[in-house]
Amino acid sequence: MEQARIGFALCGSFCTWSKAMEVLARLAGRYETVVPIVSERGAETDTRFGRAEDFLEGMERLCGRAPITSIVQAEPIGPKGLLDALVICPCTGNTLAKLALGVTDSAVTMAAKAHLRGGGPVVIALSTNDGLSASAKNIGALLDKKNLYFVPFGQDDPAGKPTSLQADFSQVEETVAAALAGRQLQPVLLGPKG
Repeated sequence: MEQARIGFALCGSFCTWSKAMEVLARLAGRYETVVPIVSERGAETDTRFGRAEDFLEGMERLCGRAPITSIVQAEPIGPKGLLDALVICPCTGNTLAKLALGVTDSAVTMAAKAHLRGGGPVVIALSTNDGLSASAKNIGALLDKKNLYFVPFGQDDPAGKPTSLQADFSQVEETVAAALAGRQLQPVLLGPKG
């Protein structure tokens, strides 16, 4: 197992949580320490895609530790240097906007702020229905920021959801490895699926 300490943060985009859990399982199998982090809304919301409690229990099983689910729990990540990299998977349009504007109002955004404070890499695996509309400006702003790395992304359903963008979750591990080395995995922009 690799020695890097990886934070894995989930927020919104509940339809992708099953895929995100698969990514978490792969990272937990590769890295010695994986710290799960869940937004407060995610930690308390049952949806048609699953019960919050089941996801939280699954994360604890995979990582051997209970998820961080509050701003107070996430704040020490920076000052104590608890992580080598932070992954936000999925990262919603809402969270993209907060990161772009420096808003810190959830466990996930606090984890990102705290980790960036020490210059640590943050990997963004976006999943948003408005990536080519309202969220486009925030994606552009974040692509230009130091220590932020994007999992390659593209349109996930150009005909049915023409403004929707989603990261290729199969490339999260490779993006984390590149980010730990201080480089952005290329190409960032993928062609349409299907």
